[in-house]
Amino acid sequence: MKKNTLTFLLLLLQLFASAQKLDRKIDSLLSNVFADKNGPGGAFMVAKAGKPIYQKAFGKANLELNVNMNTSNLFQLGSITKQFTAIAILMLEEKDKLSVSDPISKFIPDYPNGNNITIHQLLNHTSGIKDFTKMKSIAQIAQQNLSPKELVGFFRDEPIDFKPGEKFEYNNSGYAVLGYIIELITQETYENFIQKNIFEKAGMSNSRYANDVAIIQNRAYGYQKKSSQYVNKTKISFSIPYASGALMSTLEDMLKWQNALNQNLFLKSNSVKKAFTKSKLNNGEVVNYGYGWHLLSINNIPTREHGGSIFGFKTMGVYFPNQDIYILGLSNCDCNSPTQVTRDIAKIVIENSKN
Repeated sequence: MKKNTLTFLLLLLQLFASAQKLDRKIDSLLSNVFADKNGPGGAFMVAKAGKPIYQKAFGKANLELNVNMNTSNLFQLGSITKQFTAIAILMLEEKDKLSVSDPISKFIPDYPNGNNITIHQLLNHTSGIKDFTKMKSIAQIAQQNLSPKELVGFFRDEPIDFKPGEKFEYNNSGYAVLGYIIELITQETYENFIQKNIFEKAGMSNSRYANDVAIIQNRAYGYQKKSSQYVNKTKISFSIPYASGALMSTLEDMLKWQNALNQNLFLKSNSVKKAFTKSKLNNGEVVNYGYGWHLLSINNIPTREHGGSIFGFKTMGVYFPNQDIYILGLSNCDCNSPTQVTRDIAKIVIENSKN
C-alpha cells in the first residue's frame, strides 16, 4: 500500500513538473510577443481532453482606462466566424433545407452564373466569386448598415476571378452569400440563428454578434498601431464582415464550441465530418480546406486551423483532432498577430505530450 502511494505521489510530482515546464516555455514565447505591458495584449489558452491546461492574459484590455487584460475578455473573432457559418449550413442540410451540392441559384435565382456555383464551393473557397474585401470600392460601404441582400448586391455583378472549382482562393464573399442563404431559408437574421442554434445550445453565454454601441461586459477594446503610437481601431459597420467575420467570443466559450463539435451537439458525426474533409478541384488537385477550417499539419500531425483579422483584432485557433488538443490565441491589436506564436505553442505542446 505504501509503495503504491509513493509511486502515485512520484507520478503526480512528474506531472506537476512537466506542467510547470510547459507553462514556462509558453510564457517565454508570449512575453516576447507582448513585451509592451502597457500596450494592447492578448489572451491564450491550451486545452487537452476538453479542459484548459494553460490560460493567461497579457497587456491591456483598455489603454485609456489602463485596464489589464484577463482571460475572460471578449474579442472580435474575425474570420473564425466562418466556422459557425459553415456548421449552420450543415445544420440546415441535416434538416433537408438544402444540400451542399445545390447551386446557389436555387436560393438566389438571379445570381449571375448561379447555376454553376454550388454551396460546397462557397464553403471551401473555390467559387471564383470576387472577394469584396479586395475591391477598391469597399471604402464606400465600410461604415454603411447594409442588409445581406445589399451586401451581396455590392459584389454579385463583378466578373468572376476563375471558373467555379478551378482553384482555391480564400474568399469572404462566399461566406456573405452563405449568411444570406441562411436568412432566406430560415426567415430569421443570421445573428439570431447563430445565437439560438449555436451559442445558446452550447452554453456560450459570452458570445455574440459584434456591436460597437451595445454595453458588453468584459469587452477587450480594439487597437491599431500608426507609426509608433496606438490608436483606437477604425470603425466599420458589422453588417459588412457579417457571416464571414462579425462574431465575438472568449477563451472559455471557444472551448465550449470545440467540445460541442466533438460531442456532436449540433450535428450527427457523418454531417460534421464534412467540415473536416478535404475536397478536390476540377483537375483533381486536393484542397487543404474543409468548411470553415484549414486542414493542415504541424510536425506531420493533422490539424484543423483558422485565423481571423478584423480592424483592431487578430485571432488564431489550432486543433489536433487525434490528440484532442486545442490552442487558441486572441489579440486586441492588429499589430500583434497570434498566428505564428499560436502554431509555435502548438509545436511545444505536441512535443511535451510525447514525453
